[in-house]
Amino acid sequence: MKKLDLGKDSINQLLLSFAIPCVISMLINSIYNIVDQIFIGKGVGTVGNAATNVIFPLVLIFGAVASLIGNGTSANLSLRLGEGKKDEAVRMLGSSITVSIIVAIVIGILSYVCLPTLLHVFGSTETVYPYALSYGKIIAIGAPFVIIYTALSSIIRADGSPKYSMIMLIVGALVNIVLDPIFIFGFNMGVEGGALATIIGQFISFLMALLYIPKIKSVRLKRKDFKPNASIWRVLSLGLSSFITQMIVLVLFVFMNNMLTSLGALTKFGADTPLSVYGIISKVNSLYISSVLGIAIGAQPIIGFNYGAGNKERVRATLKKVLIVNFSLGILFNLIFLIFPEQLIQLFISTSDPGYELFMEFAVLTCRSFLMLMALNALEMTTSVVVQSLGNVLKATLVTFIRQIILFIPIACILAYGFDKGIYGVLYASPISDVLCFIICIFIFRSEYVKLADEPIVKDDKPVILNKVSYQGKTVVVTISREYGSGGRYVGQLLAEKMGIPFYDKELISLSAKESGLSTDYIEQIDEKNSSMKFENNNDDRLYIAESKVIKNLAKSSCVIVGRCADAILKEQKNVVKVFLYSDDKSKEKRAVKYYRIDLKNASKYIKEVNQERAKHYEYYTNQDWYDFSHYDLCMNVDILGVEETAEQIKNFIDHMKEFQK
Repeated sequence: MKKLDLGKDSINQLLLSFAIPCVISMLINSIYNIVDQIFIGKGVGTVGNAATNVIFPLVLIFGAVASLIGNGTSANLSLRLGEGKKDEAVRMLGSSITVSIIVAIVIGILSYVCLPTLLHVFGSTETVYPYALSYGKIIAIGAPFVIIYTALSSIIRADGSPKYSMIMLIVGALVNIVLDPIFIFGFNMGVEGGALATIIGQFISFLMALLYIPKIKSVRLKRKDFKPNASIWRVLSLGLSSFITQMIVLVLFVFMNNMLTSLGALTKFGADTPLSVYGIISKVNSLYISSVLGIAIGAQPIIGFNYGAGNKERVRATLKKVLIVNFSLGILFNLIFLIFPEQLIQLFISTSDPGYELFMEFAVLTCRSFLMLMALNALEMTTSVVVQSLGNVLKATLVTFIRQIILFIPIACILAYGFDKGIYGVLYASPISDVLCFIICIFIFRSEYVKLADEPIVKDDKPVILNKVSYQGKTVVVTISREYGSGGRYVGQLLAEKMGIPFYDKELISLSAKESGLSTDYIEQIDEKNSSMKFENNNDDRLYIAESKVIKNLAKSSCVIVGRCADAILKEQKNVVKVFLYSDDKSKEKRAVKYYRIDLKNASKYIKEVNQERAKHYEYYTNQDWYDFSHYDLCMNVDILGVEETAEQIKNFIDHMKEFQK
């Protein structure tokens, strides 16, 4: 994020920087499975492909757990950074990394122990069972590696290093691709060789992911931050949609495996052929799914950051581009599956296989029926991720349920059994579900998109000058630091009017918004907190940098600037008069009650806390003591002369300063 500004850089540039590495990263996960399918299909046959298909639900479980933590953490990190809440971000991030490691180990152990039972649940036939068991045991051993590196991959992308995430996964994939033929053909290890090559590649990616943790740059992690805390529940809530999406795919996979084997046994295709074909088609289709989801998830940091910062117009612009790209990909993949099914399937099966003819017949049928309208899925997948990025977990979860659970499974059962269409009814249930889901998602996506236009995003960026500019002397800039309740802001306004120069306080908000790329709404919220609340979680480096640039630019001509560390920002400038205003406790309490409507009983404590936090904020950015009067040219107790006379005396002080005398 030091090189890419999510709030100001070109959206096209940001999408290229984040989405493309994300797409490649997700494609690599698909390639892991596809490469195994190709080599196992050529080396073992269709029964080997069926075995990997039976184990695929286990892989989906690993991915679901990794998405729950990884995507939840990345979404939370982007939102917290967009809101300027770095303390929350660092605690959440450290806790999430620790939890991912613990959960990954537990899942790996459970998978290995429960594998024999799971194979039957996942739809294995008796012929396929021994192959699936051999393959699955090794895959289960690699569970901790794949869960941890997949979760960390999402975090690394959100941290602003999508290229590292991409390289990390590419290295693992290349290792897998190189080792697959060596183990399967060279050592004649069959399905075990494919599984072993897979987990070795995953282990390499896992090591690279761990090495990145000390290099995280968006926040600074310390040892204490890795202790699990309550923030993990917020992480899990934001990752719930991704988790449920994967689990729904799992349910669909198990449903399809069992339906295809049971109904396929009643046809000329038999039980094993549909099981093997569906595995291959699903793996190839995962290239499309990975591309669309990769673009949507890659856009997540851009969407989450700008939504958290209140830049809704940039969110809308990002959504438009994501939809256009994803629908274009959908149409491209759709045409490939409809026009070139034979060429795709031939990659996974040898022409010398005894069941080649029936296998190809069912494969072509599946491509042209089950995937007939797959392009429409682009809206469903994009909507789910986008709604999650905007923090609406409930609606994002609903989107993931619609097609697979609410629509597809009931329709498939009705067509297969109610209309006695058997296995063909299952295949044609898919395009029907795609159409219905597409219509529903149009309304869901539109409702979220319209909300982004409810409020104006960028307000008038011209500062309000409260007095006529009439000053003719040398350039003079007056910075006023003041205790809460001292009346310092009003003194500054009166001084500007007396001198005939511009006055800047709240007027800096719109200028800072333009400079930082943050919305005026967000800056107003921070300003409100900084004026009357604690600063602990409100320090925002982006805002301070933007305000510094604005203040330095304004200081090129005469003006009065209230607060915002202006005296320290302009300390190297010679034409600056630094003023500090304070008053006694009773007067501050009276002003707080009268002008800020603070309860009298709590006024004293409240004022003390606010001024303490103002001092902390000042020290945080300037490394100076706010109450050290040696930093200022003039310090005055407003109570002695009153606000009007205090303003007059400051003017007299400036008039008598040699530097500003004509």
